Amino acid sequence: MLIANFDRDLASLQEELVRMDQMVDGAISTAMEALSNRDAAAQRVIAWDEDIDQLRAHLEKTCIDLLATRQPNAIDLRTILASLHISAELERTGDYAKGIARISIAMGVEPSLNPLIDLPLMASKATDMMNRSLGALVERDEATARQVCEDDDEVDDLYDQAYQKLLAYMLQDPRSIRRATFLLWIAHELERIADRATNISERVIFLVTGNPMDTQAGQFQASVV
Repeated sequence: MLIANFDRDLASLQEELVRMDQMVDGAISTAMEALSNRDAAAQRVIAWDEDIDQLRAHLEKTCIDLLATRQPNAIDLRTILASLHISAELERTGDYAKGIARISIAMGVEPSLNPLIDLPLMASKATDMMNRSLGALVERDEATARQVCEDDDEVDDLYDQAYQKLLAYMLQDPRSIRRATFLLWIAHELERIADRATNISERVIFLVTGNPMDTQAGQFQASVV
């Protein structure tokens, strides 16, 4: 009975992480819509951030309680530790969505440049990476998690392209500096979302294999759990 209850606790923990991912995904997409339309949706994203923070706090408490009361080992221990880490990554991603919403508000009704450069594509790829990383968690899919890590390069390339285009706007027309700077900040937030998805995928790989990833060398070290 205790084992069955523990399995249910772990399944519930995973479900809550998926729900948190859905909340974050909604916040990002709404923030990008608000950026495009310059409407009140930005304020909703800012309000949602508190709900995301509260869910992260709930997940953190759940993980700590499971560690204290169940004394898990092997893959169960890795599951709880990975969940604790992933909840923090998702909460930080929600902060990036809130940052985009705040920038949208600060931009006011000024027209965007070209429209929004490559930012919508960056947002699409970054959120896809985030969703696939959570899917890899649910399915314990190491191959998908590894692919998400590799896909981070695509978002980095898009960021570099956006940076170069926006820099060119600034040089050609000093009147565009304010708008271009706002878009640069948003590009940075989107690039960081992809980084967070990569971090989550690395945790999934650790969960499945038991080997922590050496993120500097892209290799796996000997098992420590």
